[in-house]
Amino acid sequence: MSATILVIADHGHGALSAGTGKTVRCAADFGANAIDILVLAEDGADIAAQAAGLSAVRRVLHIDAPANAHPMAAIAAPQVVAAAQQGGYSHVLGPNTTFGKDLMPRVAALLGVNMVTDLMRVLGPYRFERPIYAGNAVHTVAAPENQVVVASVRGASFDPAGTDGNAKVEALSVDAELPGHTRFVGLEEHGGNRPDLQTAQRVVTGGRGVGSEDNFRVVFEFAERIGAAVGASRAAVDAGYVPNDMQVGQTGKIIAPELYICFGISGAIQHLAGIKDAGTIVAVNNDPDAPIFDIADYGLVGDLFEVIPELTQALG
Repeated sequence: MSATILVIADHGHGALSAGTGKTVRCAADFGANAIDILVLAEDGADIAAQAAGLSAVRRVLHIDAPANAHPMAAIAAPQVVAAAQQGGYSHVLGPNTTFGKDLMPRVAALLGVNMVTDLMRVLGPYRFERPIYAGNAVHTVAAPENQVVVASVRGASFDPAGTDGNAKVEALSVDAELPGHTRFVGLEEHGGNRPDLQTAQRVVTGGRGVGSEDNFRVVFEFAERIGAAVGASRAAVDAGYVPNDMQVGQTGKIIAPELYICFGISGAIQHLAGIKDAGTIVAVNNDPDAPIFDIADYGLVGDLFEVIPELTQALG
């Protein structure tokens, strides 16, 4: 059975997120009749133009409205549902980013359907694989063929879509009642000019072994030196060393960088679930029996406060 797929764009600061391209790549595995992208923004023309360059995309639709000036799932969901129903789409996909995790369950609820979360492999238009038990097992799920499939796509499992597309761009108008109980108050972002944690090709993380919020400065400085994003284990977040949006793991961000370097992280199963798709894993820990060494490509037993300066010096 064929599929017509609507992909919800995730974007910020005038740029399309890498998660959107990976969701399009997932959509291509459906063998779909058509893949369209929906952009919600105050003025989405520039974002739509970026999305139009993704391979395999037929059309890019953008809904422009003042209410879409800031990404809010409660405001976006009714518009997504209206667009999906108006276009007669069989599938609605979103990236498993922070925004997608907030948006897609709302879309499924408004459509009155169950949701497929963390889709990692397409077996057919209505059969998928997704990880369970902290990524230690893979579950095959089948969705009903008589209703719209709503799913979030695990970006770590897919390469980005190509950029040789030339999709048609169209403005779209929908009749959707927007809730009045949610409003934008402000945005507080951490990380400065460092790469985005979920899409960075290099990631440096720190765990409870870093010891304190002040000590985490050495992790930030080393990451800046090699142009890496910075993450943390749940233990470090719970201890208050860094904000929770930096958490990597089963209940945090799932990442797949080419290079992953972790300092003072023991390797709890929940953390390993977030890095299983990383390319090269380098671990530094003063405990030779730390579980992280079981999965690391390179491991060094040592004090991170001695190792990091030595690594920095070796970089020249």
